[in-house]
Amino acid sequence: MRGAMDITTTAGSVSVDTSRGTSLGAKVRAYVALTKPRVLELLLVTTVPVMLLAAGGLPNLWLVLATVVGGAMSAGSAAAFNMYLDRDIDAHMKRTENRPIVTGEVSPRGALIFAWTLAVASTAWLAATTNWVAASLSVFAIFFYVVIYTMILKRRTEQNIVWGGIAGCFPVVIGWSAVTGSLSWAALILFVLVFLWTPPHYWPLSMKYKNDYDEVDVPMLGATRNGSQVGLQVILYAWATVACSLLLIPVAPMGLVYSVSAVVFGGWFLYESHRLYNRAVRGEQARPMRVFHASITYLTLVFVAIAIDPLLPF
Repeated sequence: MRGAMDITTTAGSVSVDTSRGTSLGAKVRAYVALTKPRVLELLLVTTVPVMLLAAGGLPNLWLVLATVVGGAMSAGSAAAFNMYLDRDIDAHMKRTENRPIVTGEVSPRGALIFAWTLAVASTAWLAATTNWVAASLSVFAIFFYVVIYTMILKRRTEQNIVWGGIAGCFPVVIGWSAVTGSLSWAALILFVLVFLWTPPHYWPLSMKYKNDYDEVDVPMLGATRNGSQVGLQVILYAWATVACSLLLIPVAPMGLVYSVSAVVFGGWFLYESHRLYNRAVRGEQARPMRVFHASITYLTLVFVAIAIDPLLPF
């Protein structure tokens, strides 16, 4: 028998399904889903390689584990806060209609308590196992994603993901500061690299889900502009991303593995970005998810190269 309950949100009451399993395993999976596990994968990809670069080789493995655990709790907290605040619009979007608060697997109150618990735990953990620089950066990352992006920018401007994406840049500086206790120009370049990468990564996704964003009146660029306009913006940011990746070569400095990888993978990312724009201009099906998936692969490969480069003598 299917049941339903009302969740009171900023947009009114949303009917949700409560017929899902209530076993301990199902409940655990629901709370894990609040942390957006796929985003946590990118956290791992960007944090660990930066720690190797900061150490100039293999850092203390316990420090790596402690930083990844603390960073995962911090990112999970921000994601849970985001789902709590966006539960009204999540219920009306196909991409998010199965999130645990919408389905009733987790109550809004439960999600909020979970988010605060992870926020406090991540801060205490990073302060105890790394240093206060990394812990403070973690706190600011949560604040930026929850308050600046989710509460202020997301529903007000089509530039939301540009500035809101800053929150996703913090794992690199958290990883760097966990090793060194400070920041450097190399860490800031990596911060800017992820910042520039975020729009051409997310805007193609917003093109695919244009109708969803229109339905909930969220002004994502992919929903407010036509394909050629979005494609042009994707190209501009993709070029800026690749240029920033090359800037790391003389500043870090980086060796042959990273240098070649940045050029080759960057060229491929630019090709896919231009392909999106050209198809949109010609009135063909843009296939924006090609760029979305390419962007993830590009960032992963570049950061893998960052991890390998300090371990080699050339």
